Amino acid sequence: MQYDYSKNKEEHPEPIRAEVKGLIPEWLQGTLIRNGPGLFSLGETRYNHWFDGMALLHSFTIKKGEVTYRSKYLRGDTYNSNTQANRIVVSEMGTMAYPDPCKNIFSKVITFLSHTIPDFTDNCANNIIKYGNDYHATSETNYIRKIDPITLDTQDKVDYLKYLPANIVASHTHYDTEGNSYSMGTCIAEKGKTKYLLFKVPGGSRSDGSPPLKSAEVVCTVPCRSLLTPSYYHSFGMTDNYFVFIEQPLKLDILKMATAYLRRVSWASCMKFHPEDSTLIHLIDRKTKKEVGIKFYTGAMAVFHQVNAFEDDGHVVFDVICYDDNSLYEMFYLDKLKEQMGADTTYCKPKCKRFVLPLNDMGETGEDLVKLKYTTASAVKEKDGKVLCQGEVLCDGVELPRINYNFNGKKYRYSYMCCVDISPVAKKIVKFDAETKQQIEWTGGDGFASEPVFIPRPDAVEEDDGVVLTSIINAKPAQGGFLLVLDGKSFKEVARACIDVDFHMDMHGYFIPDSS
Repeated sequence: MQYDYSKNKEEHPEPIRAEVKGLIPEWLQGTLIRNGPGLFSLGETRYNHWFDGMALLHSFTIKKGEVTYRSKYLRGDTYNSNTQANRIVVSEMGTMAYPDPCKNIFSKVITFLSHTIPDFTDNCANNIIKYGNDYHATSETNYIRKIDPITLDTQDKVDYLKYLPANIVASHTHYDTEGNSYSMGTCIAEKGKTKYLLFKVPGGSRSDGSPPLKSAEVVCTVPCRSLLTPSYYHSFGMTDNYFVFIEQPLKLDILKMATAYLRRVSWASCMKFHPEDSTLIHLIDRKTKKEVGIKFYTGAMAVFHQVNAFEDDGHVVFDVICYDDNSLYEMFYLDKLKEQMGADTTYCKPKCKRFVLPLNDMGETGEDLVKLKYTTASAVKEKDGKVLCQGEVLCDGVELPRINYNFNGKKYRYSYMCCVDISPVAKKIVKFDAETKQQIEWTGGDGFASEPVFIPRPDAVEEDDGVVLTSIINAKPAQGGFLLVLDGKSFKEVARACIDVDFHMDMHGYFIPDSS
């Protein structure tokens, strides 16, 4: 049985108590919030792409061995406009909205003019990020939405452009031990230049109660290699001393995007993978706030998620999930999903690759500068001084990686991922050991698994001492779904919290520990 991606889901705003089978550890107290698209058609209109669907938040609150569940649609301007009109009136990346043919000519002209300089959607259906003490639903436009992490109520609309020259901002953020957040955005054609910028948002609350982004500071900027075709990116890497940014040949054509509405095509059609181009790997020194002098590059690849990055004996090691092209995005058009989920589907499996960047390029032309013994990744110095990096394939058929975040930016062994070796829909999740290359699987039978989130045991010493949480969609919706709790070490089931709800397929989540 396949998952129906185009099915509209009901929200459940009032808390529902789960039936817990097994024993949830006493120390596990907090709320897991997850985000993803849940509404795909309004009236006679429907979205073209799964990523475009209206954001549906859901949460699992764990307290004293019990679990309560709730879900609620993100009620931003996009949701309100669409539901009031009972049709899609706000464009998304893969779906361009046009005026109702029944409207008068005056209304059509107003709609046309409003798209000449388009305002992006605030349908933030991708992730949950924390700035200061505030939690936000986010996508990749200049808008995010503050939410109440307990009730899931939609709060303030936050525009990055009020605080930073960032037209596009990545969905994934990094946090340091002091609670500061680090994010990455693209500034398009400001004073004739397009650049990428890394910015920091201090932890805690501002004394005047203003949004945390008011204290945002640009850490560094990286010039884009082409003025009007910046690279698309979804995440980046961070170590104690460096940021790692992959400028990939998956590019957004800004001129085409500006005229997309007039040409009656989607913005997504203006994103193209260029296999003839190389992938640039930017290594930025966090102390000097500048790129290191060595120019690293590798072959063409598409990357959405980084696993982790760390420093070791004069090298920066970073692990990413990569693809040979951009076919993953293309697969999630709703019309294609039903065709492509069959047994005979040709699926471009992702690979988890390890790249190594030597911090010293003192060596002969043609020499491999990687001196680490535990990896086959190479970095060969070329005649022009550039360094060609080749990654080591650690494993394949995996996506949505998470680690023990206490080890973020540090040498690590374990990652927890969805197993997507047959299709992008995961029926298994895996624990992968980067040292031994061994995998342990949990299989949910007919269920579909979401991104696994690792929660470390308080005061734990060992990296995998904790639990893994993932929401499981039952292939038979009448039976409801459940929150799965796995032991981080053995990867065996500890407990499951069953809820009589037809869960939606989500994207990413954030665990908020109980501060009490």
